Amino acid sequence: MRRPPLTPQGQIERRRALLRVAGLVGIARAGPAGGALSGLTQPIAVSSVAALPFGVWAQRVEVDHLSLRREDGHLLLDYGLRLELSRVVQEALERGVPIHFTAQATLREARWYWRDRRIHREQRSWRLAYQPLTASWRVGTGGLYPQLKTLEDALALMSRVAGWRVADAELLAQLPPTSRHYIEFEFRLDTSQLPGPMQIGLTAQDDWTGALERRLPLPPP
Repeated sequence: MRRPPLTPQGQIERRRALLRVAGLVGIARAGPAGGALSGLTQPIAVSSVAALPFGVWAQRVEVDHLSLRREDGHLLLDYGLRLELSRVVQEALERGVPIHFTAQATLREARWYWRDRRIHREQRSWRLAYQPLTASWRVGTGGLYPQLKTLEDALALMSRVAGWRVADAELLAQLPPTSRHYIEFEFRLDTSQLPGPMQIGLTAQDDWTGALERRLPLPPP
């Protein structure tokens, strides 16, 4: 038997239950039917996150600049992004849940007769965490964990990269000159790294689904 669709209040209750399982929130007061909050005289706290309507302050990734260039035969990628975290993600960070981000650059060959072929992939990952004792932020990548004063500084460290080698000269020299190749760039919040209970039902929520995908043609040699 097919289940009837959830009402707005039912969606809110389901979301509260998921976050409560993850240990992020306590029992939040629900507002009246339709999701409005009532009786709140203080700024929204973690215990009230579950009562926020869907789509409030959604995750967002936008491009400032994104380009490919060749240097000494290698293919280098430069990018600058504007990354905004949703309120729910920020609340999770402040409660001690580390959040992971991933950037991928995939070299593909375009094929009209079949799916495009993946030739090579490079990936970078960051682990963003809040340190309440020092009121600071740490971004872990490649064994380094710099300590930063603000969340904006931490996001800037992840969202701006120059001279990332995504394909070396030897690999590029092997590509047939008559083939069509491009770089598929992706930057996303990696929900697969979240604690298991938190992953339930998150993939369809705007609060946790912030990703950017672009295709870049290879510059001429």
